[in-house]
Amino acid sequence: MTMRVRPEMPTAENSHNFSVATGSTTPVGTTLENLKAAVCGETGASAKYAAFAAAAEEQGYTQIARLFRATSDAEQIHIGLEANLVKKAEPDYERPAAPEATPEAIDLNLIAAAQGEIDETSDMYPAFIQKAQEEGNAAAVMVFTRAKLAESVHAERYMEAYNNIDAADDDAYYLCPVCGYIEKGEDFEACPICGAKKAAFKQF
Repeated sequence: MTMRVRPEMPTAENSHNFSVATGSTTPVGTTLENLKAAVCGETGASAKYAAFAAAAEEQGYTQIARLFRATSDAEQIHIGLEANLVKKAEPDYERPAAPEATPEAIDLNLIAAAQGEIDETSDMYPAFIQKAQEEGNAAAVMVFTRAKLAESVHAERYMEAYNNIDAADDDAYYLCPVCGYIEKGEDFEACPICGAKKAAFKQF
């Protein structure tokens, strides 16, 4: 399913799916600390999805492999946006090294990936957005918001692949280079999160 394009770009102020999860376990510090935490989390996710992509390819799940590669690249977009904000405050900041990831069965990899994305979109990013709003950090609010919205779609893509693991189609995945949104299939014109045009998207 495609995320619908709204008359206005979605923001934390004009959207109603930014509540922090009940019983949130996300440690919330300053916005700078939260940006660093997000970089760490996204770095781990990107590495994990790259490992999952290689495993899926080896097992013959080529479409799922493409999805994992697209999402790994999407997380790199988020890392870049968040790390750039950190470096404005701390010019000597160095990004953390990616941890090793160990793939499991293909269905378990998809479920683990979906769960991670749901946690980010429903807990981590809403909590970080709330703190950035309190601190008046509009740049961080925008970066966190775009990542949060993209992660919810990543989770949806993973669950669709999980539910159709034995009935894959030939659709390609398309990655927005601005915000990390992923579209499945060619029936779209622009990114519903940031407005980037289809021609800018990278195909997987």
